[in-house]
Amino acid sequence: MLSVMQKNMGETEDSAVRPKVTDAKGILKQNRQFLDYFWDIAKPEREIRLKAIEDLIEHLKQSEKPDELKYSLKRLVDGLSHTRDDARSGYSVALAQLLSVFEEISLKSTLDSVKEKHNLQTVKKKLVRNAAFGNFFGVLALSQSTRLHKEPQVMLECVRLLQRLSQYREHLRDLPRKTMVDILSETSKEVFEEVLLSALQSDLTSALNTPEQLELLLVALQKFPSVLKPKKLKKLLGTTAVITKENMPKLVEVLKTAARSVKKENILPPVAFDLLQASLRENNFEMFWNEAIIKGMLSETPGPTHYLSFRLLGASLPLLSVAQLEFVLSADVMTHYGQHMLSAQLADRFKFAPEMEKYVSEFMQGCADADKQLTVALGFTQLTNQGYPVIPSCWKDLEHMDLGALQKYVEWLMEAFCKPQLEKCLDFSTRRQKGNQETEVDTDGCVARFRKWIILRLMFIGENHQIKKREDLVMKMARFIFFHAFFDVKKPTPEIPETTQALSVPIDQQTRASISSAFYGLLQGLNTMAVLGDSAEPERRTLGVKADGSMWIYCVVQYATMLLEQSKHVQSIQTFSPEQRQGWDSMLGSVEALRKKAKKSSSPEHSAFQHLFLLVGIQMFKAPEESLELLNDLRTCMEKAQAKKTKKKKANGKSSEEEPLWVEVVVEILLSLLSQPSRLTRGVCKAVFGRICPHLTQEALRSILSVLDPNKDEDESGVMVTDEKEKKKKHKAEEDEDDAEDEEGSDSSSSSDDDDDDEDEAMEEGEEVDQNFRLDLMKVLQGQNALATEEDGSDEEELDDAAMMKLDGSLSALFLEQKKKIQAKKDEKDRLRKEKVLVRDFKIKVLDMVEMFLSKQGSSALVLGMVEPLLSVIENGMSSETSQQEQDFLRKAADIFRNRLCRGKYYCRDIEGREAELHDMLERLIGRAQKLTDSSVSLYYFSAALYVLKVLRGVVSEQDSANAPSTASELRLMGKVDVERVTTCFRNALTSFMTKRKSPLTGAMFIDLFNRFPVLCVNLLDTAVENITAGVREHQQGQACVVVLRALQTKDVKNLMSDAQRTELHQKVVDQLAKSFEDVQCKNKMVREKIVKALELCQHLVRIVHGQKMQVNLELLQKVLKSMNSEESLQRPGQLEDTYWSVMKLFGVLKPKMEKVKKVVEAEQTEETTKKKKKKGFLPETKKRKNRKKPTVLEGKETPASTETAGGASGEEGKKKKNKKKNKKRKPQGGEGEQTQNQPATKKAKTPQQQQKKK
Repeated sequence: MLSVMQKNMGETEDSAVRPKVTDAKGILKQNRQFLDYFWDIAKPEREIRLKAIEDLIEHLKQSEKPDELKYSLKRLVDGLSHTRDDARSGYSVALAQLLSVFEEISLKSTLDSVKEKHNLQTVKKKLVRNAAFGNFFGVLALSQSTRLHKEPQVMLECVRLLQRLSQYREHLRDLPRKTMVDILSETSKEVFEEVLLSALQSDLTSALNTPEQLELLLVALQKFPSVLKPKKLKKLLGTTAVITKENMPKLVEVLKTAARSVKKENILPPVAFDLLQASLRENNFEMFWNEAIIKGMLSETPGPTHYLSFRLLGASLPLLSVAQLEFVLSADVMTHYGQHMLSAQLADRFKFAPEMEKYVSEFMQGCADADKQLTVALGFTQLTNQGYPVIPSCWKDLEHMDLGALQKYVEWLMEAFCKPQLEKCLDFSTRRQKGNQETEVDTDGCVARFRKWIILRLMFIGENHQIKKREDLVMKMARFIFFHAFFDVKKPTPEIPETTQALSVPIDQQTRASISSAFYGLLQGLNTMAVLGDSAEPERRTLGVKADGSMWIYCVVQYATMLLEQSKHVQSIQTFSPEQRQGWDSMLGSVEALRKKAKKSSSPEHSAFQHLFLLVGIQMFKAPEESLELLNDLRTCMEKAQAKKTKKKKANGKSSEEEPLWVEVVVEILLSLLSQPSRLTRGVCKAVFGRICPHLTQEALRSILSVLDPNKDEDESGVMVTDEKEKKKKHKAEEDEDDAEDEEGSDSSSSSDDDDDDEDEAMEEGEEVDQNFRLDLMKVLQGQNALATEEDGSDEEELDDAAMMKLDGSLSALFLEQKKKIQAKKDEKDRLRKEKVLVRDFKIKVLDMVEMFLSKQGSSALVLGMVEPLLSVIENGMSSETSQQEQDFLRKAADIFRNRLCRGKYYCRDIEGREAELHDMLERLIGRAQKLTDSSVSLYYFSAALYVLKVLRGVVSEQDSANAPSTASELRLMGKVDVERVTTCFRNALTSFMTKRKSPLTGAMFIDLFNRFPVLCVNLLDTAVENITAGVREHQQGQACVVVLRALQTKDVKNLMSDAQRTELHQKVVDQLAKSFEDVQCKNKMVREKIVKALELCQHLVRIVHGQKMQVNLELLQKVLKSMNSEESLQRPGQLEDTYWSVMKLFGVLKPKMEKVKKVVEAEQTEETTKKKKKKGFLPETKKRKNRKKPTVLEGKETPASTETAGGASGEEGKKKKNKKKNKKRKPQGGEGEQTQNQPATKKAKTPQQQQKKK
């Protein structure tokens, strides 16, 4: 309709005879606006439709014109059968609003208009669908007008119309029945009984046939129970209730139909939920569940019927009692759901678990009954597959659990751990498991899997801060997990509640290891957990402590100490030696001393040291020997760190009595511990460092960064403990080597052959012969006169046996010593390699500390001191070796610098008094970026300079520039930036980039600068414009064009410049472009790329000048551009040519069409080629068909040679050229070439002899 209207309007405009129409009173404009409402109602955008409906109603209210109201009603009724769904719904909503506001419009006449306009009896066959939708949306509009219940007869006609529309199911599906249900739900009892009941008699009688009719009956039963009494229901259905044994087969079929109808929507059909409610009203729920769901729906193969059962299970939870919940959660529906959970783990399988979790979550949120919550939680927990619950241990639905229900649930879990009663669980096995298992299920294995899951569930409850719980419950779970991880019960005692519950099945070693890992995971969660409950100090942000201020880990250590002292009642799995027990007691003593100091004066120092000792101490139950070494190293490191810091203070001229800051001591300890290759120490250090990050000082940070400094020797990198261990190992190895030397020396005479072989191998492994060894060998030979006899040519028999034995011993000792020297060199090389690996691994761990500090304290002023050290690490890593470990280290350092530092959400904003220092750093970074040879490294330095510039500028405005445009005054605010100094610095860099042939800087760097700092962009634009022609090479000139283009496209740059400045700038750019296009020749790729970039800038300029009507002279540029195509060299397709003609199009010059010329040229070329082929197509006499021995005729016809044409010869010549390579390959094969030369060859068909030879 729109296209027709536009066409008619176009014809009207084109008509020359029509006189000019004047609209002095604005009537046409008003009519145009009025009609636009109806166009907007049909648009696809929902917001536009709603706005148009609102405006139309408001317009009709204000105008009070009957003709407009009548037109609107007619137009909306006509639009109900629109071909688009959005348009139909828009017209229907508009009609409903119109009927609701203007009550003078009769509903009866409106319904008659709908029936008349969309008559299903007279409409054409291809328009039946639209007519059906027109009737349906008309009734829908009447029902949504809120007036239908006031006119029962109209409602009756609507219902009858909907009944007739139900036969068009292929178009409307179940929409008519749903609308009837909606109308029914808004009908009063009197209207239903007097008017609708007789009309719905047939639908209610056949309610068990389709889901829509059954839903209609169920809604009527629910809304009007006093009308549809059992006697009335008996007349309709033949039974006094819906849920009966007689009706069950039909109900199952209806449910199956409903399940298949919502296969794609993945929703619960309303009829199923209404049936569930009816079964509860009629007290037949168990029969409905057993007969309809279990025996009916689940008898089908897994698919829509199963999913409907699962959805019905989830939807029924809020409606059921505790007994009914227990019945449902222990029935076959849960078993099938568990099997689905396992099968859905495969890829590309439909997963119902998210829907079920949503159902359970809504139940937990809306249910205030703790017993029901506990029943549901236990029901899903007891659904097991060979002992292992199918519900994941990390179940978010527990977050909404009541405190009382959670307490009982945790107690049940603990009891089930000690005395697993798997027979009470709803256990199942899949078909594959049943097929693979030859014997019965291993009960012990099921118990072990069940226990592992319980521990993981307890761990999840304990460490999840979203689950509301009390401190005593958390401590109870922590004690339970710790006890069963590391202790066994000897004798029950009430002092230890965990001993009162005896284990029905002993805990195996593998399960115990899993419990141990879970305990340390829970401990890590407790160390980072906020205070539970309503804290008296809401501003307190200390993590890992209880409400009274004591640490969670300290409470666990106290409990462990109590267990160690109760040796009569419990036994530790890991028996402590006297030395290890002494170490434990020493750790407790240190912690108690720190606690006493903390009571006198609360300090984070005491908390950090306590945390460090407790973390190392609690690890003794997992690795006692390693933990004991760590405790000893901890004390040693503390002593060394104290001595080192005191020494530094003395060197700085401070008093010897002044102690180092506690955080510096802790950092030294952590660095010393990190030097050991242990995952345990890495976790301890990470936890402790996270707590001390807010208290870090410049000196502490300097000690961390000194480890990463590539300019320092590895001996100064802080690897204290590892080096000491290596020295011990080396000393022990040397002692063993000396013992081996003595043994080998005593047996040298008996194993000379083996020594010779070893000597040969040693010599082969050596790269070149040692000159000292050569001299020693000559001395030995000359000492025994062996060398002289060889030179004289005499026999070796002149030496007696004693001399020979002596010579053999001397040679053996000499070669053995040389072998040891070679082996020592290899060992030293291997030691250095291993040490280098350890140092690199140590530095990677230190990078973790740097990353954590940047994440937690990104706004600290200390961050500024990390910029240059990290850059030196990256620069050194780019030029070092390319081993995998080096690459990982470099990648991690670069990622921390780029994402945590430069792009961090928070940055330093307090730089009072450091402005000069930061400006110096900025100049150093830019200067270094220009001197490098690698652009990738230079990019990091340039990014660091922009970060420093951002810090200097500070916060300009609280509003985000992306949401609200910045004003010129806001843009000019540069904080504490010395704009002139910084501009000079970046101008020098830009000039260096444009004038040096091998500059590491790139255009993208300056584009980033211009985008982030528009003030500097305005200051540097003149330099960039000059280099459009002054650039040293075409590449730099092209980059200058790109930089200028991006600058001109930036809105902030436009806001910073006045109109006169912008005009002057555009004129300069135009002049530079005209100059760059003069006498240009596309001689190579670089020139073409430069021209393309210049043309893109030119295109933007011309468009802006024309669009904003700026006073810029473009004549010279236009003239130069025209001269570029003087030889018509820019008419071929390509990026350069397309861009050129896009620019010329802005000047009004279109690209000429050359298609006809090309066709003529192609035709001439084809004719010339044909002539040339004809001249070369004649065959020699020996090749002609008349001279062949066995000529081949075409299709049985004799063709004389005289009839051969030049065209045929040309075709044969073409085939000859194609087979030239094949003939060359055939020549060497046994005289075949000679036969081919003597015998005339045909190219169209082969003789029988040739065919046989080819075969």
